Formats: sequence, structure tokens, C-alpha cells
Amino acid sequence: MLVGAGVAWWQAEHWQDADIGELDPAFWATNWETPSGRPLPMRGFAGRPLLLNFWATWCPPCVEELPLINAFYRENQAKGWQVLGLAVDKLAPVQSFLKSMPLDFPIGMAGIQGTDLARTLGNASGGLPFSVLIGSGGNVLQRKLGRLRESDLQTWAGLE
Repeated sequence: MLVGAGVAWWQAEHWQDADIGELDPAFWATNWETPSGRPLPMRGFAGRPLLLNFWATWCPPCVEELPLINAFYRENQAKGWQVLGLAVDKLAPVQSFLKSMPLDFPIGMAGIQGTDLARTLGNASGGLPFSVLIGSGGNVLQRKLGRLRESDLQTWAGLE
């Protein structure tokens, strides 16, 4: 039992090589809505490196990592990096949260559909937070289940 818990902890705390290959074209055809109700098409993110982060307001590690992700976005946006946060949550809590902690990167309202998408990207458990690094060529390069750390993002920035 302890060995299984140790393996689960290691997997949750370390980046994993994704080796999923190129994303299904249906991924890029997905459309989300922003918390303000504007359309947010995935095709607009194709062709440049993308940090895709699945989060929720009720998830403490998600909320803890958002300022770090926001700083990563501000520091790397001029280098071509994009960040998209997909809220696996309800609209009202996300709107309220973003009033108290505005983020510079776009947020899409994924709801329960976000859990399904995260599973197709390698998150078998459906846990949060879950982050995926998508390269400019459309391949999944890395993924992590669990809270991001600054060292994760520094490693990430060097991959593209």
C-alpha cells in the first residue's frame, strides 16, 4: 500500500513525458466561452507553444499555482508563449474569483467537459490541477498532475 502511495505521489509531483504525439484535429476545433461570454476558439492557440492548465476555484493547489502561471505568462508572452486556463467549474464562482484575482491570460469555461478533455490528454484520474505543455508543432511535450512549481516552468520554458 505504501509503495503505491509513493508511486502516486511521485507521478503527481513530477513532469511526465507525454509521448501522446500530435493532437487530434478535433482538439483545435473546440470552442470555449470566456467567463464574460465571449467565444474562445482553440484554433487561435495553434502554432505557438501553449501551457494548458485545468483548474477550479474549489481546488486549493489550483488557486495557489495561478499567480505563478500568471507570472510565467507575463515573462514569456513576448517570446511566443501562450497560456490558457480551462476552468473545470461553474460560471459564477469563476467570475467571482477573477474579480478578486485577475489573470492576464485567457480563461475558458470548460465545466465537466474539461475533465473529459484532460483524460484524453493523459489525466486518467481526472484530478486537478493538471497542466499540459503543447509545442508549436501541436505535440504534447509534457504534462503534470499536481501543483506546478517554478522549477517546472523554468524547465518548460527551455523545451520550446
